[in-house]
Formats: sequence, structure tokens, C-alpha cells
Amino acid sequence: MQKEYKTITEISGPLVFAEVDEPIGYDEIVEIETPNGSIRRGQILETSSSAVAIQVFEGTSGIDKNSSVRFLGETLQMDLTEDLLGRVLSGAGDPIDGGPPIEPELQRPIVGSAINPYSREYPQEFIQTGVSAVDGMNTLIRGQKLPLFSASGLPHNDLALQVARQATVPEEGDGDDGDDTEFAVIFAAMGITQEEANEFMDDFERTGALERSVVFMNLADDPAVERIVTPRLALTTAEYLAFEQDYHVLTIMTDMTNYCEALREIGAAREEVPGRRGYPGYMYTDLASLYERAGRIKGQEGSITQLPILTMPSEDITHPIPDLTGYITEGQIIVDGALNSQGVEPPVDVLPSLSRLMDDGIGEGFTREDHGDVADQLYAAYAEGNDLRDLVNIVGREALSERDNRYLDFADRFEEEFIQQGFDTNREIEGTLSIGWDLLSMLPPEELNRVDEEFIETYYREDERAEVEAEA
Repeated sequence: MQKEYKTITEISGPLVFAEVDEPIGYDEIVEIETPNGSIRRGQILETSSSAVAIQVFEGTSGIDKNSSVRFLGETLQMDLTEDLLGRVLSGAGDPIDGGPPIEPELQRPIVGSAINPYSREYPQEFIQTGVSAVDGMNTLIRGQKLPLFSASGLPHNDLALQVARQATVPEEGDGDDGDDTEFAVIFAAMGITQEEANEFMDDFERTGALERSVVFMNLADDPAVERIVTPRLALTTAEYLAFEQDYHVLTIMTDMTNYCEALREIGAAREEVPGRRGYPGYMYTDLASLYERAGRIKGQEGSITQLPILTMPSEDITHPIPDLTGYITEGQIIVDGALNSQGVEPPVDVLPSLSRLMDDGIGEGFTREDHGDVADQLYAAYAEGNDLRDLVNIVGREALSERDNRYLDFADRFEEEFIQQGFDTNREIEGTLSIGWDLLSMLPPEELNRVDEEFIETYYREDERAEVEAEA
């Protein structure tokens, strides 16, 4: 029998404090009934033998010391069914698309259950996003967690939507029988504006991507506490689709900065001693509890791949949010303001970007045997051309050698032809590598010291080099 209390002692921001006469479980769900009869849901954030702190999902407006508190004896559960695909839910997991009520096949606690490290399968197999800067240079691998580091005002949302509608596992690189090469997409938006929400939904509906997606929408004017729940609801859904329905699941979470701001707000309401820049000292652990829910399990066909997005405050990569995220995840994709101002779409800066698991998902059997060499040589040539731009600002192009001028031209064409592709273009990996060889053929073969001679004989394009020399 549910026990009811009228012992609220304090209301602070999103938190309600109440006295109890028996221990209450951590994370237990609470119903708070206000004097006017409305019901609010909450969750136990802190508990002792005589008092509890409750975070209220719908906000504390209207709650006073005359409100009653009921403890339900269970943690927050997510209603799960394959019919969630194609649905739009609130940040609290309630349908907001006008569709029929969800009839769950089962329920699962949103905190998830840890994957036994022994049962984890090493992330492997190439995911084709259709974006050359990712596929060619910073490859996403099935089961990986690869965040997008961006800044306010940059088109990271456009890039996320492009990946959401284009992501596939090519059949020749698929470790199973290739029956399900497309990803189911879990899209969790946290603290976004109504305008952004409308853009997301318009794109999902226009491209038909919504049919294979589950969308969670937590808006900027929704309670901060709900923002803490949204990614956990999304990941619980992802685990169900991946490990019980055998889907390959791509989970996109935006914006993790808004999530961390909600953590800081709740920490301040609890009067916790702040850590770096006012964020809670346990933020690393909290983020890890989300990011580590990506992966593959031995004997299971499905997988969870994560693409978290965060906006770096003041474009500071040393800020606690990107800094801690970088420690937990396996690389980062950097969205660059300078490239964006040049009109490059998507404006991905490949030089500071990194995919730590790239080598495990490319090459023969996954993409193409020359992929690794091409990526290394493109990186080296673009880095050299980029460095020479600083020198040109000092001495001018006339003072540079023919070789240096060729690398400068290479850097310009790399941005214009390889990175630039627009947000509506879906490039196959063969097309990406073909553009890479067009660019490398601008350079004499002896400059391609990171590429195997066998690949140079097969893919090097003398006609491209002849054209460049004629222009020079």
C-alpha cells in the first residue's frame, strides 16, 4: 500500500524536501498532489532515514507545504515497444505527436543495466554517414561513441540531421547477413528552442527519416529536471531496439551542454559544493553513465552507436563539458567557425578531429584496401598546406616554391571539393575515396610517402596531375 505524507519542509527550485519515518529508495518515483488536485511526478534524488530530496519533473509551481507526497516503490520505467519507431515523445517520454497511446510490450528502468565487460564486443564495422569529412577521415564505427564538438550558431544540427537520415552499414561491410543495413535512429533533443524543434521535425517528415526514428523533445522552457531524464529514456529505448529487436541503433543526443547546465542547476539547488566552473564534481561519472551505454554485445546482432553533440562555451575545448566528454568517448568531430564563415557545408575541421577506432572499421572487407593510406596522406598534405597559409600572410605566394604553392592549392581544393558537399548530398565511400585520389593526384607521386606504391599504381591519376601542371 502506498504511504502518503504531508510533511514537505522546503521547496527550492526544482527540488522538494520532505520528512519521512522510514527509508525510501534512491531514484524511487514519487507523486505529489497539490491542493488543487493536480499530480506531479518526481524522483528521489537524496535519501536518509528521516528525510528525502525529490526532483520534480514538471516543475514545483503550485506545490506548497499542504501538498501530499506518495512514494510508489519503483524507479522510473520506460514503456517499450517496436511501435515507438515513427513516434515523437516529450522529454519525459509521453507522446506529443497526436498518435495513439503507446501499448508497451514491456517496461525497463531508465537507469539501464551495465554491460558485463566480458560480454562486450569490440566496436567494428564501418558506418557510412554519407559525409566525406567523417567517412573518409574520421570514420564512425558501429558501437562507437563519437561526439560532435561545436559552438553556438554553427550548423551542427544540420550535420546531425544529415547523418540521421543517411547512416547505413554497407552490406559488404556488414558482419551479419546484411538484412538490416539501415539504422534505427534515436534522436534526443535537450533544451532546444521551439524553432529548432520545428526544424528538426520538418526535416524528419520531409525526408521520411521519421519512419525509422524515435524522437524525444525537451524544449528550453521545459523543466531542467526533465532534461536529466530525457537521455536516459532515449538510451533505454535504444537498448531495447538493439539488444531485443536486433536493430543497429544510432543515438544522437543534442545538446549535451544543456544537459550539463541542468546538472549544475540542480546541484546549486541542493547546495552542493561546486567543482570546476561551478559544475558538480560528479559530472564525469554522470556523463560516463550515459556514454558507456553505447556498444555491442557478444552473440547479439544489434548495436548502439552514439553521436552526442555539445556546444563548447566560447569555443573553448578545455571547458569541463568537452574536456570530460573527450576522456570518455572515442574521439571527436570538430565543427569549425572559420570554415562555416567561408560557406563550407558541413564545416568540419578534420585536423583536430579524431576517430580513435577508425582503423578497426576500414580497409579490405569494410571499405576499401587503400582507405587508411588515402586518409593519412590527405591529412598530411592538408596540414602542410594549412601551415603554409600562415607563411603566405607574411611573405606572399611569390616567395614560395612551386612545391609549396602546389600544397596551398591542394588545401584550397580539399576544402572546396572534399569537405564541401552541402547538407543534402549523400556520398558513397567509393565517391569519397575517388575525390581523395583526384586531390592526391595534384601532387607528384614521390610526395605520396604515406601511400603504398601498389595503390599509387592502381589509383593515381596522371591526367589530373597533367591538368594541374598545365594550369601552373
